[in-house]
Amino acid sequence: MAYRPTEKTKAHRAAQYESLLSAAIEIVANSGFQGLTIGALAKRAEIATGTVYKYFESKAVLCTEVFKRATEKEVEQVRIAALNDCARPCRLRLIEAIQVFSERALRGDRLAYALIAEPVDPAVEAQRLIYRQAYASIYAELITEGIGKKEFPAQSVKVTATALVGVIAETLIAPLGRRASIEPTHTQTAQPELSPKAAKQLLADIQQFCLRAVTGMPC
Repeated sequence: MAYRPTEKTKAHRAAQYESLLSAAIEIVANSGFQGLTIGALAKRAEIATGTVYKYFESKAVLCTEVFKRATEKEVEQVRIAALNDCARPCRLRLIEAIQVFSERALRGDRLAYALIAEPVDPAVEAQRLIYRQAYASIYAELITEGIGKKEFPAQSVKVTATALVGVIAETLIAPLGRRASIEPTHTQTAQPELSPKAAKQLLADIQQFCLRAVTGMPC
């Protein structure tokens, strides 16, 4: 007779998977994807390496699952800020969505840098492109709503939304790299960490640029 897992066995396996995934995210938050290996996860979880392989067949699979889980949470926070309260002006929701993403990224330091810019396995890079599109879709929905309500001028929604994602991510890469203690390349010099005042000004500058791009008007 073929073995059939019981509900208790299924629950245990699901709990073990979530525990391993949480531990893996913590490793990335401390050391980036470069520090996440099957062996490192096994050591952190205090289990045999072979046990980890029962859940993640390779480092590429592990890193992909970590990226998806960590990024889904960030996408949802931006979605809530941008689209949940339709009674509020689209302009204010756009500003808030940018603030939510940027502040969470700057607080996340190493994890945020890993999700946004760290060189990764092609499978993870493919997921990065998928989730960039997810962010763009949120901004596209908000911009479309704003155009319909005459808050925003007519424009190419897809181009604007995609550009917003690129601007926000690219602008945050340097400060995230500094705060995450990323080693500079041979063409770069080490930069001091952003002060709270500088981080606040950076956020305001990003918001102003994005609002001008969408509305043609400053904050």
